[in-house]
Amino acid sequence: MISDASRPYIDASVPVLRQHGLTITKLFYANMFKAHPELTRLFNMGNQANGAQQQSLASAVFAYAANIGTPEALGPVVKRIVHKHVSVGIRAEHYPIVGHHLLGAIAATLGDAATQPLLDAWKEAYTSLANLLIATEADMYSTAGIAPGETHPMRVLDVTRESENVISIRFAPVDDKPLPLFQPGQYVSVAVDLPDGRHQQRQYSLSDTPGLGSMRISVKRQDAEQDGAEAIPAGMVSNWLHANVAVGSILQVSHPFGEFTPDTESEQPIVLLSAGVGITPMVSSVKRIAQVQPQRRVVFAHAARGAAHHALGAEVEALKAVMPNLTVVNFYEELGDAQDAIEGRMNVAVLPSWAFEEADVYLCGPHKFMQAQWVSLLNHGVPAARLHREVFGPELLDHLL
Repeated sequence: MISDASRPYIDASVPVLRQHGLTITKLFYANMFKAHPELTRLFNMGNQANGAQQQSLASAVFAYAANIGTPEALGPVVKRIVHKHVSVGIRAEHYPIVGHHLLGAIAATLGDAATQPLLDAWKEAYTSLANLLIATEADMYSTAGIAPGETHPMRVLDVTRESENVISIRFAPVDDKPLPLFQPGQYVSVAVDLPDGRHQQRQYSLSDTPGLGSMRISVKRQDAEQDGAEAIPAGMVSNWLHANVAVGSILQVSHPFGEFTPDTESEQPIVLLSAGVGITPMVSSVKRIAQVQPQRRVVFAHAARGAAHHALGAEVEALKAVMPNLTVVNFYEELGDAQDAIEGRMNVAVLPSWAFEEADVYLCGPHKFMQAQWVSLLNHGVPAARLHREVFGPELLDHLL
């Protein structure tokens, strides 16, 4: 990806980036948004406020430097980044802006250590990566038949309360044109104009099967909360959707994207493990399996705080009537009066057994949930090649760091 002359400078910068990466990315975002405030439309400003986006970029820069000689390791990450970029409308002209401010932040943070050869090496490395992303994103825009940033007006057909903090929103095109095809597990971006004048967009997994003439997302209302030392701010867009969307509302929705697509078409056994609102792509997947392979062996396990927080559970239970080999296991931290759940957090040891070498296992939920289940599955003998997870933030790079 880069020349032999530049490679030693990139290799030498790995420990420096580990030490100063977060400082660099904080300065980068501050300078870029000051110079180009219009770019805040493309970024999750909630993640800017809590530091998640800065941490994500710091992880990306370090992972890129640490793995620059192993493109096979970077390939899956590039694929995920491309899907996210096209979902929010990243354009080729954005890359020079990012590169300028990223190199400027490196130079300012490292001071005298940022020699010209080092900066030249990083400019070459960034340009190489940018060209790869631009070309791949152009192909994806072309295949989808859309322009960067294009959204479509969708009329809300139904709003359903699924749990204490989750609603489902079903919508269809205002112009009655056919919906784009999508695969279970993919997501759409929903763009809204907030009361303070900010334009923001968020990604939500599609929570129903394709081919219905409408699409459905299920949105968790994110209240402000404290998770240990981490302060989680209230969700700007999720709260707006909960407060404002009603039947007849018009939403601006992107084409579906996303590379987390469980194999719903084969006859091999499959295991779907989710927590919280991570159940949404799993419901889309299992409902598709019910359509095309109803005899397939499926283990569907979900973890929730309690019955009041378990969204879409009734839809999964109803599938047992047409899927004789579907096994559903629910874990509730607060069991209450629930008779059909196991108390506590998800425990791989009490799940129904399956042929580890034959079944793919898909994970979706909070970062800590997926980390814990990933480790537990490996410890129980599930091959790493059989494990797949949906990731959006810094955890995208866990396996590279």
